Amino acid sequence: MSLATKTAFKGVIPPLVTPFDADENIDVEALRAEIRLHLAAGVQGICVTGSTGDGQMLSLEQSVTIAKVAVEEVAGAIPVIAGIIRDSTAEVIRYGKAIAETGVDALQVTPVHYLFQPDEATTIEYYRRITEATGAPVIIYNVIPYALIPATTVYRCIQEIELVVGVKQSGGNIHQLADLLKAAPTEGAVLTAVDDLLYPAYLLGAQGAVSATLTVVPDLCVAQWNAVQAGDHKTALDIHNKLLPVWRAIDGPNMTVRIKAALELQGRNGGLGAHPLTPVSEAERVTIRSALVEAGVLPV
Repeated sequence: MSLATKTAFKGVIPPLVTPFDADENIDVEALRAEIRLHLAAGVQGICVTGSTGDGQMLSLEQSVTIAKVAVEEVAGAIPVIAGIIRDSTAEVIRYGKAIAETGVDALQVTPVHYLFQPDEATTIEYYRRITEATGAPVIIYNVIPYALIPATTVYRCIQEIELVVGVKQSGGNIHQLADLLKAAPTEGAVLTAVDDLLYPAYLLGAQGAVSATLTVVPDLCVAQWNAVQAGDHKTALDIHNKLLPVWRAIDGPNMTVRIKAALELQGRNGGLGAHPLTPVSEAERVTIRSALVEAGVLPV
């Protein structure tokens, strides 16, 4: 895990889909192709087995397989983050130990959340136990709408736990992201997953993003990140207005299958969804295609 320092995670880090075949097994070749496409686009990292990768549906064995493939394909060029979406400390540690052995650079871990919202002390202890048991760097995945970790607690986790290397702030909450950035933790990265506000998040100081839009249109997202770094705000804003309809088209229930439809429309193979996810309707497909046309990704 040589890349897993407190400053390793920045820029465009797409969370990849998990391609399933008709028997709901992992389509490894489709996954490899997606990783290669993102590497060619110039991304600064990749994330597997997160929400966009249906991480909550994956067995331990599937999660390990996907992480191994990602580490092999990347071959040390950029960091690899692997998500864990479980609902007990023991299960997170069980997954985390196995996944860490693949050589990923960090684990992305949600809080526990099923009918439960831990208090600050419990949350800090939860992430402390995970890092101590796995020995792996951890990025807090702050996404669960009814169990969002307050910005003050996230700040303490980053500052006080050596192996907590950052947070992915999701849940559509730009206000919490702003609070985190104002607090300015000095020991880790604050990454955004507020898809319709990537550009404003960068302006506020987010060190990068891990969000579904990056997966659908990585070239545009890398161009936007580079424009912001260069101070070319006209280009960055123009790209923001292209990305916005893409996010609106893929957002909502059944989202990972919508994302896979967006990939298919571009000639990419994101595989099938696993049951009970259902294929997108023709009306949804038309909406997604229109958004990709508006973004300039598909011809009119």
